[in-house]
Amino acid sequence: MIKVLGLALYGSLAASTRYRLGQYVQGLASMGIDLQIRHLLENDYLHAHFSGGALPITSMLKAGLARLADLWHQDDFDIAMLHCELIPLLPGWLERALIHKPFIYDFDDAFYLKYRSGRMHLASPFLGGKFDTVISGAAAVTAGNRVLANYARQHNSHIHFLPTVVDTTHYLPEADSRGSKVFTVGWIGSPSTSPYLNELIGPLTTIGQESLVRFVVIGGKAPRIPNVSVVQLDWNQNTEINLINSFDIGVMPLPDNDWARGKCAFKLIQYMACAVPVIASPVGANIDLVNSECGLLASTPEEWVAALRLLRDRPERRVLAGEAGRARVVQHYSLHQNLPKLASVIHTVAREN
Repeated sequence: MIKVLGLALYGSLAASTRYRLGQYVQGLASMGIDLQIRHLLENDYLHAHFSGGALPITSMLKAGLARLADLWHQDDFDIAMLHCELIPLLPGWLERALIHKPFIYDFDDAFYLKYRSGRMHLASPFLGGKFDTVISGAAAVTAGNRVLANYARQHNSHIHFLPTVVDTTHYLPEADSRGSKVFTVGWIGSPSTSPYLNELIGPLTTIGQESLVRFVVIGGKAPRIPNVSVVQLDWNQNTEINLINSFDIGVMPLPDNDWARGKCAFKLIQYMACAVPVIASPVGANIDLVNSECGLLASTPEEWVAALRLLRDRPERRVLAGEAGRARVVQHYSLHQNLPKLASVIHTVAREN
């Protein structure tokens, strides 16, 4: 049995932790791999962060000590798997030094921009190249989309494309959940990505002038949209699949910038796994995922209006697109298809290092 120390930045409430690491544990065990996940910033931090409350300083200090304890015991493992970041604000050379086991670096977002732009940009002179250093020191890198893989390839030759996937035995279509008299457009995400929804205010307003429209927003702050019934719901793991199945269309608007190009189109994968047709911005992984059979790409407000109108007025097209999307996810973006890929990377790193 190969023992792998999984070093996750966030707790299990973070989708990236659940889907990049957590959902693989059981399957890897059947392949001779014992993946044990240790979280740095636990769920109380995530609750505070997303609610805008005070960060749990005491818990964060305890988390730092716990991470050091995990590293102290890393000799109990054969290799490590670092997801996102070992410790925020820590230089890359020090992260590499603290992990003295061969490690796989896994990322599903443009983390290399974290200290180069946005609110952390003042740290750029000291930490701007942090992730380049970490990537170059990894025995292998698993990247969530081709944009990230191409970036990592500048610093490491052992790059593996491993998309963020879903368990398609769990994400199942429920066609009976649809067919409401009100055309329902849906989005699932987080407070950090909900500002992207502002791109849809104009197009949905136009569609709402023509017919009844409901816009369901799960997990983020919904914008006010004239002529549209907007429903804002908290994310809940127990209800998300049922709610996705209530969508007539799932949407994923994105700006065309470096950070958005690093997104892994995961919400589209969730929609498509439930046989929900999609409309998305042609940015990053969205381009790789969405083809003309399973959905539409829209760049401008006019294109969004045309795409929404087309799928609203042609329910038979929605059904066919949903079926094609489901088939595409099962074939390329399912846990069943990608579990052997991750297992192969782990076996290779354990064998060669």
